[in-house]
Amino acid sequence: GCGFPAPGADIFVLEPYAVFNIAGMDFTISKTVILVALVALIVILFFGSAFRKPKLVPGKLQSLGEMGYSFVRDQIAREVMGKDGDKFVPFPTSLFFFVWMSNLMGVIPGAQFPIMSSLAFPVALTLIVYLTYIVLGFKHQGIHFVLDAAFPRGVPKAMYVLLTPLELLQLFVTRPVTQAIRLFANMFAGHLLITTFTVGAWYLLSPSVIGVLGSATSFLVTVVLTGFEMFIQALQAFIFTLLTAVYIGGSLHAEH
Repeated sequence: GCGFPAPGADIFVLEPYAVFNIAGMDFTISKTVILVALVALIVILFFGSAFRKPKLVPGKLQSLGEMGYSFVRDQIAREVMGKDGDKFVPFPTSLFFFVWMSNLMGVIPGAQFPIMSSLAFPVALTLIVYLTYIVLGFKHQGIHFVLDAAFPRGVPKAMYVLLTPLELLQLFVTRPVTQAIRLFANMFAGHLLITTFTVGAWYLLSPSVIGVLGSATSFLVTVVLTGFEMFIQALQAFIFTLLTAVYIGGSLHAEH
């Protein structure tokens, strides 16, 4: 007689395993923190092992590492920044694999929680990206980094009254906010959908034709959504890295 226990935003609130107070600030150890440390360790160990002793004729691990690095360099960095951006490739490469692995935690048994569905982590990564973007912009373009954005050339001066506030808002607010929210929202929605149909498969299961059919259908949808979610997880890592390359390219060259 109970109603369907539809999952809500509460499934993203994980109880901490331990809480430490240091200098008046609380530091928690939760499942999310452990997964973040695990993902970081996996990425570091993989690339560290792949390139620890590089060989002219690479082994399997080095070949796999080179494929990953070349993918980000050729399909993202050079496409956006040109060869001038080659020296920055390790940064977007690290971002891509960290975000991708963090997203994959949502479908890996035992983890089953996409790290980027916790808003704090996309925001933290975006702040790192934008701090890099702003610092490089001023380093390579000086004050023109802001002036050229606020006062686009070839625009009637009267339009600056409306255009300049919008351009500054886009430069310092809209871009970082949308970059963080895009990643967060996709992971949040995907995990909620999969959880809903997973719970539905158990809830509908009963010794009746309708119960079996309903449960089987919900389970099938869960499998399909999981496959689709894995595609979205990789796509969102790609988009986040692509935007990072676009912003770094814009800080290096005004024409970007």
